[in-house]
Amino acid sequence: MEHLGINIDIRNIPELDSGFVPLHRFNQAFLAGAKKPLGIAVERANGEMAAVETFIHGTPAMHEADCYYINRLVKTILWMKGGFRIYVRGDEGIYAYLKEAYSAGGCQAFDWEYMAGIFEHPFEVLLTDTLPESKDAPKAIGGHMTGCRIGFDAGGSDRKVSAVIDGEAVYSEEVVWFPKTNSDPDYHYEGIVAALKSAASHLPRVDAVGVSSAGIFINNRTMSASLFLKVPKDLYDSKVKDIYIRAITDTFGHIPYCVVNDGDVTALAGAMSLKTNSVLGIAMGTSEAVGFVDARGLITGWLNELAFVPVDANPEAMEDEWSHDIGCGVKYFSQDGVIKLAPRAGISLEEGLSPAEKLKVVQKLMEADDDRAAAVYRSIGVYLAHTLAYYYSLYECHHVLLLGRVMSGKGGDLIIATCRKVLADEYPEVAGALSLALPDEYFRRVGQSAVAASLPEA
Repeated sequence: MEHLGINIDIRNIPELDSGFVPLHRFNQAFLAGAKKPLGIAVERANGEMAAVETFIHGTPAMHEADCYYINRLVKTILWMKGGFRIYVRGDEGIYAYLKEAYSAGGCQAFDWEYMAGIFEHPFEVLLTDTLPESKDAPKAIGGHMTGCRIGFDAGGSDRKVSAVIDGEAVYSEEVVWFPKTNSDPDYHYEGIVAALKSAASHLPRVDAVGVSSAGIFINNRTMSASLFLKVPKDLYDSKVKDIYIRAITDTFGHIPYCVVNDGDVTALAGAMSLKTNSVLGIAMGTSEAVGFVDARGLITGWLNELAFVPVDANPEAMEDEWSHDIGCGVKYFSQDGVIKLAPRAGISLEEGLSPAEKLKVVQKLMEADDDRAAAVYRSIGVYLAHTLAYYYSLYECHHVLLLGRVMSGKGGDLIIATCRKVLADEYPEVAGALSLALPDEYFRRVGQSAVAASLPEA
């Protein structure tokens, strides 16, 4: 296979997506002939830095391939770790390209504007002679069991709260709410406070509160979250960014609290379930939600928004409607991935059905051993193998916990079986270092809100 003048050796191609070009394989083939050193660093909050030493070809004939490789590399760093400032060392042409790409009219204008918003800083691209060094600040969050605690889990269709005493949930409740369709932030605030007070009524005191929520959180502040999709920007800035902090301190005063992305809480629950660290949790549902617990059992504070990290170098890959970029994980590891592949397998999905209902159609066929549905799940298994090899190179994780609606039932079993087969054939070094797991009974029993209660140190 050839792409942008790079010859790529791929043995395993998804049967329903012959145009799929694993970005990891492209990168490996590109770097095999690249000799010119190049440094890229991305700065994020609190002076933290992600620095990468890499190579480009540096010739006019390979300029397009160089720009593409660096574009996808920077995009990956931004959505994996976050950042508002890019440093470039070693090539003025690449600097000029990135400066144009990350601008109001550039090809990465969405990323440029989004990252500037969540980090509350204008996005910049700078040319430098000395590349900043990598700097991380992982935190020992979670696993704190002593005392009287509250764990709150904010979902898009329901909210869950648990009252926990010395690690044992003494009360849990689940309440339906509609945060994504409500434009009044007071609706969200009152719902959060009501949940906190309900849990508190079952405790002799409240020592700490942990929150698990979809979104991007920096210093416990809600910088971006789909739960508040309809809230106008002025009200978002004044009432949403500190909504969890206000709800907790208004209700209980100044007690320890912690607000963490739900993907990281899932990974933490997985680490507790597997009784090990270095866990990447991937939930394939409405989107691709990801969290990571490092080798020391710490939460990194990275974005881990792998739904928007590119995985496919095919120039005809499907576009994500939100970011308008192509080839990103959300179209491969979510219900969108199933819906994309189903018609190619000859499965007709009625117009007017919701994405979740369309997924159920394919799942029902899979439970009946329909080979058309099996082809969908085998194709996702091939996607996953190539992509896990990429994720392994980024995270150096040793355990992957796979969950979410797409992974349920026979389809999930087939995804894992296919993935393992392809890893063994195409990436034996990864297959030997990476274990795949589904949630066990402990994981299902504990629940996200109860794990959230263990987040802050009291």
